Amino acid sequence: MTTVSAHGITAGVPSGFEARIYQRVPVGVEQTFPVAQFATFPIPPGTGDFGGGATTLMGPDDVFVVLFEYGPDSLGTKLFRAQGLPRTLGPDDIKSNVLRRGIPGQGGTQLFFTEGNRPFTLYAVVGSYARRAQLLPSVNSVLAGVTITPRPQAQAQAVAPGAATGAWTTAQAVQHWN
Repeated sequence: MTTVSAHGITAGVPSGFEARIYQRVPVGVEQTFPVAQFATFPIPPGTGDFGGGATTLMGPDDVFVVLFEYGPDSLGTKLFRAQGLPRTLGPDDIKSNVLRRGIPGQGGTQLFFTEGNRPFTLYAVVGSYARRAQLLPSVNSVLAGVTITPRPQAQAQAVAPGAATGAWTTAQAVQHWN
């Protein structure tokens, strides 16, 4: 198992997965926060934070998992009231109608939570809704290996608005698909 770590997120990456942890450089006044992506297929360059450009490439045996951090203004809101990263998803957690881009046959979930004083969403896609029970152990193996380091409230966690534009910050971690 390979480990990737950046931006206070560390993950043991199961064999057969590709993983990256990055923080986009903001455009204009946008603030950006860390994103971790895990897939059982090669993640193409330019993939959107929630898998735009990647989930269309998934086969029926593939999974795609995202941990997307939100800004500190989300802390304490009802949406992020659940404490702790969900570690185990079951078949009932996966729906065929919650994907950001509905692709026939796929299923997914989006769960909001706070861990280590950091608000996140877990977004997971399975290549086959019909086979979700067989695919979820792969998703759960990723979730079991993730550690999120608490961030002190006083520490800035966003890339500052007005920073140089570009696709990614230099702090990125990638484990190539086997």
